[in-house]
Amino acid sequence: MTGSTVDGPVGGRSRLGALVGHAVLTFLSLACIFPIGWMYATSLRRPSDIYDTSLLPWPLSLGNYRHATDVIPIGTLLLNTAAVAALTALGQLLTGLLAAYAFTAWRFHGQRLLYLLFVGTWLVPFQVTMVPNYTLLLRLGLLNTLAGVVIPTLCTALGVLLLRQHMESFPKELLEAARIDGRSSWSTLWTVVVPNLRPALAALGIVLFINAWNEYFWPSLVLQQANSMIQLGLRGFLGGTEGNDWGGIMAASGLSCLPIFALYLILQRHIVNAFVHSGLR
Repeated sequence: MTGSTVDGPVGGRSRLGALVGHAVLTFLSLACIFPIGWMYATSLRRPSDIYDTSLLPWPLSLGNYRHATDVIPIGTLLLNTAAVAALTALGQLLTGLLAAYAFTAWRFHGQRLLYLLFVGTWLVPFQVTMVPNYTLLLRLGLLNTLAGVVIPTLCTALGVLLLRQHMESFPKELLEAARIDGRSSWSTLWTVVVPNLRPALAALGIVLFINAWNEYFWPSLVLQQANSMIQLGLRGFLGGTEGNDWGGIMAASGLSCLPIFALYLILQRHIVNAFVHSGLR
């Protein structure tokens, strides 16, 4: 009887805590999903119903999507944006991987200080480096080019931080076995370390790709043509002679989100595995 008296309230509190936790998570999920749902609902309304406040658009209309594809070259903008985001993410992954491997596998004088200085660059506001990078691109003749958007962003401290934490938990015995086997550091990295870090690399790659895809300020500073990237193309629907074209911008924004959703659906298993098998919480 004593055991049942003790277990009852504890079990009740556990169930109550679980219910409260699920309620909070449900509310937060709906709060995050609502803007996306509203965007697609607005894009599917008829132009005459664009200011309707109903959650479900009816009757459905694809007029905004046809209008968006007529105003801006959606396909070209998405391809350019995908190319810039992919090159940026790959460059940041490569530099982060090499730096994290060096900080983890090797020991040298000043290693801790160098790592702290490297991580400190993450704390430097973008506005501090914006003017020097812009001036450098101007002298190199890379303004108004996609390469000018990519090159200054090929390295990020975020990639080094995350990959170093994964490599710190990597079994040192495997690295020692590779050295005894006569493998070079380069061969050890690509044949031993990288295959075991695929989930972490996939998760970080998605984060870096999304960050580059969503970046607006730097591309708008380097590029002047509105038909260069999707972020700049969306500006064509704002501030026109007849006001903001909300139907067109919602439709174009909805189309620009589809590649990100598809990427996550394809690689979501790697994202979950990366955070489950790492020390990140």
